[in-house]
Amino acid sequence: QVQLVESGGGLVQAGGSLRLSCAASGRKFSTYAMGWFRQAPGKEREFVATFRWSGGSTYYSDSVQGRFTISRDIRKNAVYLQMNSLKPEDTAIYYCVSQSVGSSQYDVWGQGTQVTVSS
Repeated sequence: QVQLVESGGGLVQAGGSLRLSCAASGRKFSTYAMGWFRQAPGKEREFVATFRWSGGSTYYSDSVQGRFTISRDIRKNAVYLQMNSLKPEDTAIYYCVSQSVGSSQYDVWGQGTQVTVSS
């Protein structure tokens, strides 16, 4: 069973930065993409960013474009999210996700890490 373990969340003031990390462990699998979703209190879970393993394409939601950067370490099967210029509206639980080759959706989710941005 594949597991995703996130780290790096915390409390930061508006304008500050945080870096989230996510490492995959367990049985070997072929990765199609890894990325991040988030869920703020009382809101739907939303897409944040993704990194496609083959080709290295990255995609971001409009709300984080230009402020967040997703990167990867293929050897470690890990993905990172550098978050700069954080805003109070970025406060949420951030979930790491992975999509296996042949899967039509993100099929593994992490437990989530809390990010709180104070004004």
